[in-house]
This record gives sequence, structure tokens and C-alpha cells, in this order.
Amino acid sequence: MSLLQLPEIRADMSLAHLNFDLRPDAIQQWEPELQAAASDPATSISIYGPIGPSMDGSGVTDRSIAAALRSIGARDLTVNVNSPGGNYFQGVAIYNLLRQHQGKVTINVLGMAASAASLLTMAGDDILMGEGARLMIHNAWGAVIGNRHDLAKAITQMEPLDADMANAYAMRSGLPLERVTSLMDAETTFSASQAIGQGLATGHLQANRVQRGASGGGQRKAMAMVETALASAGLSRSERRETLRSLFSGTPSAAEPAMPCAGDDIAALLRTTLHTIRGTNA
Repeated sequence: MSLLQLPEIRADMSLAHLNFDLRPDAIQQWEPELQAAASDPATSISIYGPIGPSMDGSGVTDRSIAAALRSIGARDLTVNVNSPGGNYFQGVAIYNLLRQHQGKVTINVLGMAASAASLLTMAGDDILMGEGARLMIHNAWGAVIGNRHDLAKAITQMEPLDADMANAYAMRSGLPLERVTSLMDAETTFSASQAIGQGLATGHLQANRVQRGASGGGQRKAMAMVETALASAGLSRSERRETLRSLFSGTPSAAEPAMPCAGDDIAALLRTTLHTIRGTNA
């Protein structure tokens, strides 16, 4: 178990069908190319993408984390995080997996730990943040489509999710629950020093522990922005997958997307598509 007495989060999985997806403002601030300068694959885990399944395969799931933890065993663990967040339930599951780990858990926030990623970060015995790193907390955020009764029901269903998150942040930081609730309501983003001051992190990560990785970050960021726009428009995960396949292949029934271009060209295409989607739904 974690060296700290951290609360388990018992998420209501009956809500798992709702679209608890990435926030556009978190994606805008995310720098996906930031990675650990060095890490030992035998005792470390990298969380470098959205939380939960994603269309481009870069998402981090509870299944992949569970497999990595089984491989590492009861040894001390380092988790390198640079994520704009994502699916609430996946974040809860990963948090619970990390808090149950038999060794010490050190979490390094290299660039961003937003939304669901900030929640799983609370499972660290030590939480270290790099220079310029950010941690964002807020209430559960998702897309809900329906009439006024559906919307009213969603409010009632989401309130316990916010309470569970607030309890985890409060227990880890030592802040009063009312203070945490107000910070979540305000959708607060903390710098490293601010997070340390509030008890949401324990120390600074040395600058030489962070580097900019290979190119391709722009493409991943653009893909996440497009997928989020599609989710906000009310498209289900399967509909989003089909839309993106059609975008890249020109044939909606194709099993795999045939990329018409590469690198920055793909990023530019995705940004154009995002602007088109935003204009359509304005």
C-alpha cells in the first residue's frame, strides 16, 4: 500500500457512458513533447497522453497501468506525468491502482497534470513538479446531450463525483474540504510553487530531469483538440472514431486510417478541421 493513508475513490460506474473527456483549455496549455530526461523502465511508468482510450492510441488506460505495475512488482515506483487529463473514471481507476502499490510512489509532474491527471497525481507519496509545470483541479467536466430533465439528472449524478475528488485533494493536501471545493469551483491552475504551498505537491523537480522529446507533439495535440471538439458536439466514441477514419482515409468503412500527409501537415489539417467544427457548432 501507499506509505500514506489515502482514501479509496468508489466511482459510480453507472455513469461511465457519459462523455467525461478532455477540456479544451487544458489541451491548449499542454506541451506533449516534455518528457523525463532519463528513467528506469524497470521501476517507472510514463503517463504522457490523455487519460483513457484515444483515437490515436496515445491515451493511458487503467489496463496499461495495471500491467506495468504487475511487471514492476513491490519495488519503489516513479510515475512521470505530462497529461491534459481525460476520462474521469479512468483517472479514478489509475489513482486507486497507484495508492494500492506496495512500494513508495514518487510522481514527477514534468509539464502538466490537469483534470483526471491531477487526481491520479494525488496518489504519490512524493509529488515533485518541474519548473513551469502546472496542476489543474476542477469539477467533473463532460458533455451532456438531452432535454431539461436529462440535464437536471446529470447535475445530480455529477455532484458525488465532485465530492469524491474534493475529498481526495483535501486528504492529500491537508486543506479544509470547503477550501478545496472553492478551488475546484474556480477551476484553479497551480504553478509548482503554488501547488507546494497548498500541499498538493511536496517539492520541486530538478530542471535537468525534464527534456523535450522527439517531434510529433503538435500532431498529438491537434488530434486531442479535434477529438474533444467532436465529443463536445455530442458524438459518441464510435462516431468520433468513424469521423476521424473518414477524415484521413476518405472512406468511412476503412478499417485503418490512411494518413494523407505527415508531421506538421497532419497537425495543420487537424487544426483546420477543428476550426470548421467550431464554426459549425457556434
